[in-house]
Amino acid sequence: MARRLRYPAIPSSEITPESVYLRRRSLLKAGIVGASAAAASGPAWGDPDTGGEPLDYQPAKPGNPLAYTEEALTPYGDITRYCNFYEFGTGKEDPARYAHEMTVDPWSIEVGGAVARPGKLHLEDLLSRVDLEERIYRLRCVEAWSMVIPWVGFPLHALLDRFEPLGSARFVAFRTLYRREEMRGTRSFSSIIDWPYREGLRLDEARHPLTLLAVGLYGKTLPNQNGAPLRLVVPWKYGFKSIKSIVRIDLLEEQPATSWQSLAPDEYGFYANVNPEVDHPRWSQKFERRLPSSFLRPNRIPTQLFNGYAEQVASLYRDMDLTRYY
Repeated sequence: MARRLRYPAIPSSEITPESVYLRRRSLLKAGIVGASAAAASGPAWGDPDTGGEPLDYQPAKPGNPLAYTEEALTPYGDITRYCNFYEFGTGKEDPARYAHEMTVDPWSIEVGGAVARPGKLHLEDLLSRVDLEERIYRLRCVEAWSMVIPWVGFPLHALLDRFEPLGSARFVAFRTLYRREEMRGTRSFSSIIDWPYREGLRLDEARHPLTLLAVGLYGKTLPNQNGAPLRLVVPWKYGFKSIKSIVRIDLLEEQPATSWQSLAPDEYGFYANVNPEVDHPRWSQKFERRLPSSFLRPNRIPTQLFNGYAEQVASLYRDMDLTRYY
């Protein structure tokens, strides 16, 4: 069985510095050699400092469409310092600035609703019974920026199966931690969300092999601002569906209310599948800005249907009008 944390039995003097490894990997993936190329492809936020604790996991294997893409990885600094986590503020850098105030240890997750064995599971117990694996996924935000992230986690269905969903269950509802004293964004008078943050999936979406519960990225435990210690990753949907810092999951017979759909149903649908043919009311979804980028180098690329995972997931929506069920 995989353990949550395992430190390598290698002398520190023999370990390649992580910043050197990541820069070299980035260059090799891009097929670039030379100092000028290294400067051009270097992390937008300087050398990555991944922090966290090492995880014991199975690396992603090239050629596996469920776990790997040849696209260059987004530098750790961009992933961890350019975030949406409104519990800590609406600015992109607010989560990195304030999320350390959130307590993530100990952590437990409660599962209820239409299941045969409802109950609460401590994170350590959960992680002692699953095998962690790396999944290199595209992440597409509804705001039209994107990343490529090496997550570490396990399929969501591995957790759901422990609680034995009933035959009547058709949807899965998720809820984020809500602690006003630790989450300054929830105390803001300008907050527009009815806390706690809520999301949901259809059960067949939740059970799909691509749907991941992530506990780490870049081989180490998740930073708080990225949804520590346990978050959802659904790579063919817009990023707001991948709810962070999960404390409760319910299996339901009816479609659950979700935070952004409740707030603005004409802008944020329940399904939220990445679709370049269905624009947001206030901007086009045909293109995205792949990070790292800058004003002079916007790194603008075409958006793919289902974020490039159509071959794996299109059958889930057969005969559905994707302009109506957006």
